[in-house]
This record gives sequence, structure tokens and C-alpha cells, in this order.
Amino acid sequence: MRDIITEIWSTARRNKLRTTLTGFAVAWGIFMIIVLLGAGNGLINATMKQSGDILTSSMEVYGGQTTKAYNGLNEGRWIRLNEHDLTASDTEFKANIDEVGATYYMSATVTNGEEYMNMQIAGVSPVHMKISKQAMLCGRFINEIDQREKRKVLVINDRQAKELERKDYKTLIGKYVKVGDFAFKVVGIYKSRGDGESSAYSAYSTIKSIYGANSSDIGNIEFTFHGLKTEQENTNFEKKYRRRLNANHQAHPDDERSIWIWNGYTQNMQMEQGIDIIHTFLWVVGLFTLLSGIVGVSNIMLITVKERTHEFGIRKAIGAKPWSILKLIIVESVIITTFFGYIGMLLGIGANEYMDATLGHDVTDLGVAKLTLFVDPTVGLDVCFEATMVMIIAGTIAGLIPAYKASRIRPIEALRAE
Repeated sequence: MRDIITEIWSTARRNKLRTTLTGFAVAWGIFMIIVLLGAGNGLINATMKQSGDILTSSMEVYGGQTTKAYNGLNEGRWIRLNEHDLTASDTEFKANIDEVGATYYMSATVTNGEEYMNMQIAGVSPVHMKISKQAMLCGRFINEIDQREKRKVLVINDRQAKELERKDYKTLIGKYVKVGDFAFKVVGIYKSRGDGESSAYSAYSTIKSIYGANSSDIGNIEFTFHGLKTEQENTNFEKKYRRRLNANHQAHPDDERSIWIWNGYTQNMQMEQGIDIIHTFLWVVGLFTLLSGIVGVSNIMLITVKERTHEFGIRKAIGAKPWSILKLIIVESVIITTFFGYIGMLLGIGANEYMDATLGHDVTDLGVAKLTLFVDPTVGLDVCFEATMVMIIAGTIAGLIPAYKASRIRPIEALRAE
């Protein structure tokens, strides 16, 4: 084997350009598939992180605008959800709906001593924490007692807390701050997600009684559900639920825009389908890139055999066995593919680590939200080794065909070759 390696090294030195081009094709194929899959995984992980912030088995309901005339009423009416809608959600759909809550938004200036901040405050029910999966850093979230007694309590995120208390934001817990003209007690601080989340939270009953007491508009409805396991079951439930709420507002039963429903289950299902398509596309592109490297190795090996036909004839004339020639060409193909494939793998891993260190921590401000577009844009070592092994095996097969032809050639024909 040592003699074979020495001979291969000597051949490579004599044909530097050919060897370099072959190696580049192999390394580039490995490098591109690792980078493509890494970038794709970064996008997929960021998407999954965003979707994972909301409970899948939950729905949010909003008032919309009618698009069909009904019962003598024209289209174009704005629908505001009311207590009848909330009651119907809580009592008439027990077969699927578990916990029901409402969300009422308002804006106010929150003041702590000399520090102040304008923020949106959402009056929510305790179920909101389960739906939005808020992670509490200290203190607690809104509970049933706050809701029942209409307590003036406030839950803010850590970014808001740092604006209101510069030294140690956690000392805000238990303190009173001014929300407009009212004193609210800070009972909890939750972790912001860096996605534009700017709402502070208070009890729904408190915010509604202070800022919306004279309005029949209850804001939005949210609830958790069970028993809807397929897309069709979710679609049927949405139709039935929308028809019931449409009846409360004299909207056409089939008007799908009078009531808007955001369904975490169907949204997650559609997102997973999109992710599968992206992942498949990346693999297809990556495999075609690998194929280009395989074709490069095949072409070079064919040229190598043709150039060394005379040499092989001399070897056979002095007693070389066909297997020795076959082994020489195959080993050369394997060594070149393995060496440059390993280089391509290391460069690909390095490129992914660079993306993770830069784009992986880059937050894009979209105006209404701040999003991290890449999260952990890397691939596992198993994928790197698998891609490298595919290239090595393919390179071996690519070298096998010309090697077999070379081993079968008769010495007299090989000696005549120029």
C-alpha cells in the first residue's frame, strides 16, 4: 500500500492542475451541500421558534367586516365581538373548547418616579399565559383572583422593566407604578422574545372596567381546544363556530370575513408542510451539487486512464496482474475524493459556524416586529460525514469503470497507444 500511495503522490505532482481541479470539484460539492443545508436549517429553526411561541391547540377570534348583505343589512359592516359571543364560546362548544378568555388593548404612559414609558397594555385572562407561552423571570402572571376582584396589577417584560428601573429591574416586583392616572402594582416580569413584543398585561376585568366600561366591544376572544386532530375537523369546527357568532351579529352564515379566526393547529400544519418543501428542495439542490463533483471525478479518472494506457501496457507486459492496475486506479480515486472531501467538509462547517456567529444573532427590525431570521444555522456532524461518504463512494464507483477497462486491455494494444 505504501508503494501505491507513493506512486499516486508522484502522479499527482506530475499533474498538479488536473488533481487540483478534481479536488476542487469534490470539495465544492461537499462545501455547498453543507452550507445550503445549514442556511436552510437556520431559516427553519427561526420559523419553528416563532411558531413555537404560541400554543398549537388554541384559537384567537377577531371581529371583521361583512362581505355579504343579509336580513336587509348591507355588506361592509364592521363586527365588534360582544358578551354574547364570549358566552356562546364558553357554554355552547364544550365538546371542544376548554378555557376561554378575552383580550382588550389600550395604550398608556407608565411612570416609575422620573422614568416613564409609553406602552400597550393588554387586559387578559389567566389562560393567555398558556396560549402565548410566556416565560416568567420573576413574580407571577395574571390569576383568577386578579380577574374576579378587578385588581390593578401589572405584568411587564424585562425590556420595559429595564426602562422603568435602570439599576435593578427586578426590584420593581411589589412596587406601584402609575398607569395613566391609576396606581398599578407590578406583580410579574416576563422574558421578552426580541420579536417586537411590547405589551404589558393586566387583568381583563380591570382594563375593561376602566377603559371600556361604556362599550359593548369586548376586544378579542381566545381559547384552548381539544379533540380536533385533523385539518378537516378544524375546518368543520371553524365553520360551525363562525356561523354561531355570525348569527349574533346578523351576518350571513357563510360570510367568512365577518369573523376572523386564527387557528394555531392549522397554522402549524401549513408551516410544517412549507418546511418539508424547503428541506426537500435544499436536499435536491445539494445532491445535484454533489453530482457535479462526481462527474468531475469521473471525467478526470477517464482522462487519467487514457493518458496512462501505454504505462499500463508495459506493466502487463512485465507480468502485472489486472487486479493491481484496478487497485491502483480505485485507490487513487478514493484518496483524492476523501482528502478533498474532508477539506470541503471542514470549510462547510466553518461557514456554518460563521453564519451562526453573525446572522444567528442578527435581529431584523420589520417596523411592527423584530425577528431573528436565522436560529442555529448549522447541520449535524452526521450529515457532514454522510455527505462526505456519499462523495467517496460515488468517487470510487466513478473510478471503477475506467479502472476495469484499463485492467482488461491487452498489453499489445496498450503498447501501441500514444
